Amino acid sequence: MTDDAKPLVHLVDDEEAIRRSAGFMLKTSGYRVETYASGMELLKDARRLEPGCILLDVRMPEMDGLEVQKTLRDQGVAFPVIVMTGHGDVGVAVKAMKNGAIDFIEKPFEKAVLVAALEEGFTRLERADRGRERAEEAAVRLQALTPRERDVLEGLAQGLPNKTIAYDLGISPRTVEIHRANLMSKLEVRSLSDALRIAFAAGVGEEKA
Repeated sequence: MTDDAKPLVHLVDDEEAIRRSAGFMLKTSGYRVETYASGMELLKDARRLEPGCILLDVRMPEMDGLEVQKTLRDQGVAFPVIVMTGHGDVGVAVKAMKNGAIDFIEKPFEKAVLVAALEEGFTRLERADRGRERAEEAAVRLQALTPRERDVLEGLAQGLPNKTIAYDLGISPRTVEIHRANLMSKLEVRSLSDALRIAFAAGVGEEKA
């Protein structure tokens, strides 16, 4: 595996010894590592960060890990976060998990514990990437539909029967059936469930569902 293909860990800790030891542990475990001496340093280019897991110390000067985590979320950076805590910081770690961190590990941590937490993070990151890809693909496929076919699909996604869709749109049930057949043909699906999977992936029906 080339270095560029290795999963990336953003390691944030104000202690140089931790950055050095944890960084070495991560590199020998097959990860790429970017280190940051503070949360501010990480946040400086947050929107341009390469996707990866964020290994974040809780106790840091200037801005603690919880503040960093909140700022990342506010800026739309949804990378998996694993917080590192010292002894006695479990309450803070629990708060971090309530705010979206996927796990916390206590220092000093064992290699196996760290790797297990990161693997869970990268699994979630991959799942999120696949979800985005499905949403983009679904949105492209829906572009083939006419506005009226899109309206019918919206009704189907809300679980409405043909008669109700027809009433809401001011058209006949027979016309709804025609639109339904046409949209399924354009989406290249054979069943309603397949059409709905595409609709849900693209977010159709979410607002009124």
